[in-house]
Amino acid sequence: MRETRPTINYDDFSKIDVRVGTIIVAERIEGSEKLLKLDVDFGEMGKRQILSGIAKWYTPEELVGLQTTFVVNLEPRKMMGMESQGMLFALGIEDGTKPVFLKPSETLENGEGAR
Repeated sequence: MRETRPTINYDDFSKIDVRVGTIIVAERIEGSEKLLKLDVDFGEMGKRQILSGIAKWYTPEELVGLQTTFVVNLEPRKMMGMESQGMLFALGIEDGTKPVFLKPSETLENGEGAR
């Protein structure tokens, strides 16, 4: 069983901005066995490029059109010479199992988030 992380207060938790977005383009990144480049539509927030280490489990074709959740307020991060402007919000990848996406039970407007 995986250890739980340290307890945080509500103010720390409220800083995390999780939004729904739809993956409109997914591509393998040349030279990487792990990373996929995702172009994600966040509605009024615009489109963002998100790099995710899920290539072992998912093909780009499986992801196009998927509406799922992303953390959108992380500092941009360079990987393989490209900038990632957020993080796919999924469960399972840390312990080496296939990541499971957190998807809304109904279709939402892209960019919708917690209030």
